[in-house]
Amino acid sequence: MNSRISRISQLLVLTGLFALTIGFAHASDASHLSGSYEVVQKTDLGAQTRVRLQLYLSNHGQRDLQIQRITFWDSHPPGRRPQACSLLVHPGSSESTTQELTMPRSEYRLWNSAKRLKLLVAVEGPGGRKATELVRLGRISGGKAN
Repeated sequence: MNSRISRISQLLVLTGLFALTIGFAHASDASHLSGSYEVVQKTDLGAQTRVRLQLYLSNHGQRDLQIQRITFWDSHPPGRRPQACSLLVHPGSSESTTQELTMPRSEYRLWNSAKRLKLLVAVEGPGGRKATELVRLGRISGGKAN
């Protein structure tokens, strides 16, 4: 009787570990995003600055990622309000989108001195599974930021 309970317990533990492993494998899909950005237009509006950014996102994973929202995130954020973004990035490919931000000029100067931009990206993977991932974008030289 004890060996039977022991086998059942072992089977339950193995089943739990297997289910946990599958969950982690699916959750890691979003972490395969990387990218870069370029400032394509900067407009001074008195005490405010409007910036138009071209974002390039690459999917290094093995599944389609449907990007639903992006939030610009930094120590001096140009805006933490999520922005709608409907972008499908296939495995092994890249897509781009243009986003516009308005921020105080003093904040823009701090933000502009950073070499990397951080985005919180809300994605939906296969089966409707949703995740949020922090993606660091490298700056493309030659943009109009100054």
